[in-house]
Amino acid sequence: MPNINDRLNELGITLPVAPKPVAAYVPAVQTGSLVFVSGQVPISDGVLSSAGPVPSAVDLDAAIAAARLCGLNALAVLSAHLDGDLNRVRRIVRLGVFVASDATFHDQPKVANGASELMQDVFGDAGLHVRAAVGSVSLPLGATVEVELVAEVAGS
Repeated sequence: MPNINDRLNELGITLPVAPKPVAAYVPAVQTGSLVFVSGQVPISDGVLSSAGPVPSAVDLDAAIAAARLCGLNALAVLSAHLDGDLNRVRRIVRLGVFVASDATFHDQPKVANGASELMQDVFGDAGLHVRAAVGSVSLPLGATVEVELVAEVAGS
């Protein structure tokens, strides 16, 4: 796997500051070689960037972009947990993607691709993962999307 910092630079990606929890939980927990990253919503510079259900309040393209931002926030949390060393990531194991959806919306997998494709772009084959893409009537803070992540890492 290439140096992840170099790969992020090639992609023009600067990870945001890891968002702080908004309730009674921790951002990440490691057990053995697995790191579980709590669900991340599309917050940028402390502001929720996408709110409401798809497609009545947020169109499909904007929801995909929101999922990508959630993925960036998840990577920022993972990086902070690993003291900035994303090269310890052996693979992204799983993403859970929750999409605030109108009752007739069925394209949650397309929205989830915003986060999934980010992981593949950053980590290559090690970014291929299993995934759940789930519709929800409502998400924390009124967010359009929430993404959780499980990664396998080297060392402890």
